Amino acid sequence: MQSKYVIVGGGAGGLELACKLGRKLGPQQVMLVDSRLYHIWKPSLHEVAAGTLDIHQEGLSYQMLAHDNGFTYVYGAMTALDAQARQLTVAPVTSEGGEAVLPERRIGYESLVMAVGSTSNYFGVPGAAEHTISLNATEDAERFRLTLLKLLTKAALQKGQADAPGVDVVIIGGGATGVELAAELREASGVYTAYGFGHLDPVRDVRITLLEGAPRILAPLPERVSNAALKLLQQRGIEVVTDCRVTAIAADHVSVGAQRYPSDIVVWAAGIQAPAFLATLGLPLAKGGQIEVTGELQVQGMPGVYALGDCAHCMGANGKPVPPRAQAAHQQADYLLATFLRAARGKPPQGKPYVYRDYGSLVSFGQSTSVGSLMGSLRGFNWFVEGFFARIMYASLHLLHHQAVLGTVRTGVLALARFLVKRATPLVKLH
Repeated sequence: MQSKYVIVGGGAGGLELACKLGRKLGPQQVMLVDSRLYHIWKPSLHEVAAGTLDIHQEGLSYQMLAHDNGFTYVYGAMTALDAQARQLTVAPVTSEGGEAVLPERRIGYESLVMAVGSTSNYFGVPGAAEHTISLNATEDAERFRLTLLKLLTKAALQKGQADAPGVDVVIIGGGATGVELAAELREASGVYTAYGFGHLDPVRDVRITLLEGAPRILAPLPERVSNAALKLLQQRGIEVVTDCRVTAIAADHVSVGAQRYPSDIVVWAAGIQAPAFLATLGLPLAKGGQIEVTGELQVQGMPGVYALGDCAHCMGANGKPVPPRAQAAHQQADYLLATFLRAARGKPPQGKPYVYRDYGSLVSFGQSTSVGSLMGSLRGFNWFVEGFFARIMYASLHLLHHQAVLGTVRTGVLALARFLVKRATPLVKLH
């Protein structure tokens, strides 16, 4: 197999680059490789975990996207790279029963883009990998949701007994993922009690604890946003503990030094790192395992190889690494799109490096209007926004991503369909 432009990883940045480049150059020149069959916007995984978003309705098939946007889709995980021969290897695909579906494949390229995202960083905490769930992919979110349903069922059956325990949920990490999940779970727990778990009190019997190592939650954001988020969480009966360091995690509790927090289910949202397999490819890596790239997003010392998104270690104009945010991946995808289109049309390179622009951060607090957010670094000003206006802004980010991969008309139809489905089905997924 051969393609001029090969993109590995169908996350937000990689998929947008494949769609936009494919619409310009066609399937003979653009190829996307991914180990999954469908795409979901990663910032919405906390909604999948809480059950307020159905992955089977939200997921977008890569094969459908490839057909509609003019690129070739290859199903499988990348396992090896021969940079000198400009060739990568994709692993064979087998069914759940072990039956061979697709053989190992080798793909030649002229330009390769690594956009494989990130995984959880457990920082060596004992028991973290064994006893926590991280929202890295759809299967993680679905595993959390099903586990929560089982725990709620058990707690409802035990209600009325003297030692009825309820459900203890511990979230480790007070960044955007942890905060959004805590708020979404609290809202969902109230809905679950209306659908067959009526004996449970959503606050007393579903206890949510958020642990954060920094002095405040949402530490990278302005203090005003952090304070507003803390107030919203406390109003929902969520216990927030800051300035604490998790020392160990067991099957039924989380240890912070001598303090123990009982837990039936634990979510790890305390940090990310680049996928471990990158270390086997012969790529230059930074201390955190990310791929070292130049200002033009080209891998250091490897012509024709580029990287974007969470897996790329790119220095910003301020001398600090570009943060692993979705908006950075979107911007880098657009930068490489311009780079490749200029090359395809025989034009000289852009002549300027990629520059990260921070347009602010938005934090969701459930499906209602109670949303706290920040819109920052827009023409040098920062604005604090909250309430219904902030909720509309947050929802628009998801729609803008869909617009990039589906087009304006289909995004509008999808938004309308989602609105109607929510009014014809339970507010949470119950199976």
